[in-house]
Amino acid sequence: MFELIVATQNAHKLDEIRPLLGNRPVQLKSLAEFETIPDIIENGKTFEENAAIKAEICFNAFKQPVFADDSGLEVPSLQNAPGIFSARYAGEHANHRANNMLLLENMKPFTGEERKARFVSTICYMDNSEQYFFTGITEGLILEHLQGSEGFGYDPLFYLPEINKTFAELSLEEKNRYSHRGKSVRQFIDFLDKRLLKKT
Repeated sequence: MFELIVATQNAHKLDEIRPLLGNRPVQLKSLAEFETIPDIIENGKTFEENAAIKAEICFNAFKQPVFADDSGLEVPSLQNAPGIFSARYAGEHANHRANNMLLLENMKPFTGEERKARFVSTICYMDNSEQYFFTGITEGLILEHLQGSEGFGYDPLFYLPEINKTFAELSLEEKNRYSHRGKSVRQFIDFLDKRLLKKT
């Protein structure tokens, strides 16, 4: 069994990742399963930099293979905000609703194509001091109201025109098919299959 530390305490992320692994002999462990965890200060300027920071800190602390992802929403009309600050858009301790309400307020001047947005997920895998990166992007639009009750974060506002649904209206299986994280995780799984699991 290949043990992989996922550098997050967000249970939602693990829920999205596990089904994509199928029956592969991979055991995921979140930071919530450790008694003590290192301080992680995400002070990078890009998703890639923040993912690398998390991966390196956790690898140095636990000396085990680490999967770290940084993800967020970019809205070109808002100069790609909230971007790397997606989780704390409305303040350091903001919840999902506060972030969504602020986004709705800031999007009021924009209509049609001006409401285009994209979700970005970048994974950094680290083992033996080597880092590998995988990025997934999903394009969509920001609605003028919340729609759907599944998912988390900005999912109720992120609308996919090709299927006429928001992320918050998708089952987990559907979301993994379309989402930025689903895309980046599938790239990572291909890497696992080719580079790691064949060696075990």
